Amino acid sequence: MRVAVLRFPGSNCDFDTLHVLRNVAGIDAEFVWHKERSLRGYDAAIIPGGFSYGDYLRSGAIARFSPIMKGLIRFAQSGKPVLGICNGFQILIEAGLLPGALLRNKNLKFLCQSVHLKVEMVDTPFTGLFSKGEVIELPIAHGEGNYFIDKAGLKEIEDYCQVMFRYVSKDGKLKDSDNPNGSLCSIAGVSNRSGNVVGLMPHPERRSEEIFGSTDGKKFFESLKNYLISLKTKPLSGEVFAHA
Repeated sequence: MRVAVLRFPGSNCDFDTLHVLRNVAGIDAEFVWHKERSLRGYDAAIIPGGFSYGDYLRSGAIARFSPIMKGLIRFAQSGKPVLGICNGFQILIEAGLLPGALLRNKNLKFLCQSVHLKVEMVDTPFTGLFSKGEVIELPIAHGEGNYFIDKAGLKEIEDYCQVMFRYVSKDGKLKDSDNPNGSLCSIAGVSNRSGNVVGLMPHPERRSEEIFGSTDGKKFFESLKNYLISLKTKPLSGEVFAHA
């Protein structure tokens, strides 16, 4: 199994993500520079956090036009797993691979803190080891994480079970005080309708080893490993993770 970690000018969580994949989850992973045009030979792709192109215009808006993105879109459309973390989530939305938009935080300030998330869906390549309703703790570090989608779009992602994570209190309750950036319906992460593309604002790679106080994020990468191993005996065909 081979996982591509995409790098753009301004990526700054790339080495963290590569480290967790290789040295924590035991997955063969390598960097792919944004000027490449194909992801042929890879089994999954992750876009890490950072400030691609300095977040000029808006986060992810310029990275969306990098040469590698056409290859990533084909990769995702073929059913391969794709994960976007923080700036990676922003890039996936700008590329049209995930629904909605990410606006400036409600207080117009950069936020760097720990948050609690409720896992809403577990049938994706990145969430298979979680339990539905499980509450985990991960850090956030962003200025544009305020998830928004129009009324019709919200109904659609709710109907098709595309909301993956919500900001909650430690005991799993939905409270405005625990929604750090003002995201609509406390949404912290979503998937595409097929379930193979997932994006979230919090950083699982920063909570994957005990030295950081928690290993809640480790399950994202271990879930991917289990999924890729399972493909050896169960080849991917069509929308394996369709939520409909």
